[in-house]
Amino acid sequence: MATGLNRDLGLPEVVAISIGAMVGSGIFILPALAYEIAGPTVVLAYLLAGLLVVPAALSKSEMATAMPEDGGTYVYIERGMGPLLGTVAGIGTWFSLSFKGALALVGGVPYLVYLLDRSLSPGTVTAIALGIAALLLLVNLVGSDVTGRFQVAIVAIMLAAMVWFVAGSGLAVERARLNGSLDPTTTGLLAATGAVFVSYAGVTKIASVAEEIENPSRNIPLGMLVSLGFTTVLYVLIVAVLVGVTPGDVLTATDAPVAVAAEQTLGTIGVIAVVVAALLALVSTANAGVLSASRYPFAMARDNLVPSSFEELHPRFNTPVRAILLTGAVIMVLVAFVPILQIAKLASAFQVLVFVLVNLAVIGFREGAVEGYEPEFVSPLYPWVQLAGIVGGLVVLTTMGPIPLVGSVVITIGAMAWYYAYARKRVDREGAARAGVRENVSERATDRTRELFESDAEYDVLVAITDETSPKARKDMLRMATDMGRLRSTAVSVVEFVDVPHRLFAEDHPEISAGSVPDWLPADPEDAPDWFPDGQAVERPTRPSGGVTIPSSDAGGPAETHVEYRKISSEDHKRAIVDLATYGGYDLLIAERRQADFHQRLFGGETDWLLKNAPCDVMLVEDDDFDGADEIAVVANRGAYDPLKLLFADAVAEETGAQLNLLQAIPENAPESQRESVERYHEELISILTVPTRSTIIETDDEIKGLARFVGDADLLVTGVDRTGLTARVLGRPGNRLVDSVDTTAVMVQTCDGRRPGLLERLLMDHLFG
Repeated sequence: MATGLNRDLGLPEVVAISIGAMVGSGIFILPALAYEIAGPTVVLAYLLAGLLVVPAALSKSEMATAMPEDGGTYVYIERGMGPLLGTVAGIGTWFSLSFKGALALVGGVPYLVYLLDRSLSPGTVTAIALGIAALLLLVNLVGSDVTGRFQVAIVAIMLAAMVWFVAGSGLAVERARLNGSLDPTTTGLLAATGAVFVSYAGVTKIASVAEEIENPSRNIPLGMLVSLGFTTVLYVLIVAVLVGVTPGDVLTATDAPVAVAAEQTLGTIGVIAVVVAALLALVSTANAGVLSASRYPFAMARDNLVPSSFEELHPRFNTPVRAILLTGAVIMVLVAFVPILQIAKLASAFQVLVFVLVNLAVIGFREGAVEGYEPEFVSPLYPWVQLAGIVGGLVVLTTMGPIPLVGSVVITIGAMAWYYAYARKRVDREGAARAGVRENVSERATDRTRELFESDAEYDVLVAITDETSPKARKDMLRMATDMGRLRSTAVSVVEFVDVPHRLFAEDHPEISAGSVPDWLPADPEDAPDWFPDGQAVERPTRPSGGVTIPSSDAGGPAETHVEYRKISSEDHKRAIVDLATYGGYDLLIAERRQADFHQRLFGGETDWLLKNAPCDVMLVEDDDFDGADEIAVVANRGAYDPLKLLFADAVAEETGAQLNLLQAIPENAPESQRESVERYHEELISILTVPTRSTIIETDDEIKGLARFVGDADLLVTGVDRTGLTARVLGRPGNRLVDSVDTTAVMVQTCDGRRPGLLERLLMDHLFG
C-alpha cells in the first residue's frame, strides 16, 4: 500500500530503535524491584523473560515481511484475527506504549538526583520530563529519518557506557552473592520474570514502522533477532554485576541501582557515565515510544477504525502529524497528572496479552490459507514456537497479580466499546482466523450431515402423549415420527402417559397397561391417512409389555417403519417420560411444545425439565393446522445446521412433496467473505439433501425480524431450541422468539450432544456466524 511514507530506516536504525525501545526502565529501574521478589535468581528471570519473547519476535517478523505496513501489532492481529481484536490490540498497544514512554521520562529523574546529590521538587521533575517530551515530539514531527539517526546516536553512547560498566565492574563481583542466581526451583522466579517481562517488549516495536524500513524482508527479522539477542546478554550481564557487587539491602533500598553499583566499582567518573547512559536510555525509550505508538492510530485510520484525520501526512515531512501530536499530548498529560509506575505495570500486562495474540495471528494466517499471505521470512518450528509463546505468556500473566489483570480487562472492554460504537459500521472485513475457523466448522458440520444421511442404523422414536397434548398435535407428532422412516429404518413408540394420584403404599415405578388403541390412531389400514406408512395400523396391545409392532410395506419408502402403542400410568409423567427414554434406549423424543413453559423465566416449566434431562434428541412440535407443505423453512441457529434438523426436514419434504429453504441470518454489514463462506456451506448441504432445496441468506441486524419475514411464507418451520438453563430462562431463546413471532407449524430440535454448549462455544458461534 503506497502512502507516501519514506523508506529511510536501514538495519542500524532498526537495531537502534529496537534496542532503544528495550533498554530503559527495564534495566535501570526494574532490577531492584525484581530482586525483592526472587533475590539473586533475578539473573535467571531476565534470561527466561528474553527467551519467552522469542516466539513473538519470530511471529512478528514473519507477518512483517508479508505485510510491511506501518501499525505493526495492530495490522497483524487485525488481518489475522479481525477488526474487533485488531482494535483491541491497536488501542491497547498504543495505550501501553504511551504509558511506557511517560514512565521512562519520569524514571530517569532519580539518576539525575543521585548525580547532583540533592533533592528536586516534584514540580521541577515534572517540568524536566515535560521539556524532554516536547523535544521528542518535535523530533518525531520532522521525520523518521531524523528520528532514526537520533536514536542511533543515543543508543551508541548508552551502550558504550553500559559495556564499560560491565567490563569495569566485572572483576569486583563477589561470587557468593550470585549463589542460586540460576536456580530454576527458586520461589518467586516466575513472578520476577513477569515483573521484568516488559523490559523486552520493545523488541517488536520496530514492526510498527515497517513501511519506512529499507528491505523489510531482511532488516525486520534480522534487526529484531540481533537486538533481542544482544539485549538479553547485556541485561543478564548487567544484572549479574548489580547483584554481585551490591549488598542486597542496599540494592532494594535505592531508586538508582546501576548508579549505586557504579559508584562502588568505578568511582565518580563511573557514576557520571552510568547516569548519562540511564538518561539517554530512558530518553531513547520515550523517543521509540512516541515513534512507534503514533503509528497505531495512523494505521487504524487507514482501516476506518479511528477517524481518517489520523491518516493525514505532513506535506513537507511526510509524517502522520495528528497521530504524533495525539500520542505526544497523551504522554505529556500522563507525565503531569498520572502516577505512572502503577499504571505502566497495568499496560505491561496488556503487552503480554498482545504477544499472545501475535502468536495466535500467525496460526490464523497459516491455517486460514489466506490468499496473498506470502512472507519472505517464515517462522521456524511452526506451530510449536507459537504455542510455546502462547502458553508462556499466559503463565507469566498469572504471576503479575490481580491489578494488572483487571487493568487489562478494563483496556480491553474500552477498546471493544469503541469498536462497537464507532468502527463496526465502518468496516466490512474479517480476520483470516475467523474465516478459517468458520470454514472448518462448516466442513465438520457437512461431514456430520453426510454421515447421518448415509447411516442405515435403526432410529427409535418415542412419541410422548399426555393429557394436555392437543388432538391436532398428537396426529402431527405421529406423522412427523413416521416420516423419519422415509430415509432410514424407524421404530415408533406412541406412549400415552397418564397421571394418577399419589398413592402412599404404591410401587415406586410406572404401570404399563394394555388398554385399547385410542380413536385418533389408525386401528385399520383402510382408515389410515395418506401420510401413514402403507399397510400399517396400530392394534390393541396383546401383552402388558407394550403392544404389537406391525412392519410397513416397502411402498412407503426405501426404509421400514414400525409403530406401536402403549399406555403408562405414573404419578409424575415427565419423570416417566425421561425414565422410559433412558431405559428404552430411544434415539429421539417427540413432545408437544407448550408455549407457556417457555415464558416461565425464573423457575422454568415442564418443557425446560425435559430438555435438560432427556437422554436423547428432542423435538418439540407446535401445531398450527398443519396439513401438508409446499415449503419448509429450516433455520440455522447461530452457527452450522444441526444435521438432525436437516434429516427431519428432508424426510417431511419427501412425504409432502415440499421444497426446503435453508435460512441463515448474517449481520447487515457482514464481510463478503462471510457471505461467500455461508453460500459454499449451503451448496454442500444441498448436494446431500434428497429433495429440492434453495438457499436464503438474510443480511439483517435484527435476526428474529429478518428470519420471520421469510418463515412466514413457509408451511413448516424447523428451528433449534438454542440453550437450556437459567441463562436461557432469564435472557430468552432466539429460536423460541422466532416460533412465537410466526403463525406456522413449528418443530424445535435439540440434539443430545448439543444440549449444553459451554459459554466459550456459544461466544465462538456468535462471533463466527453472527
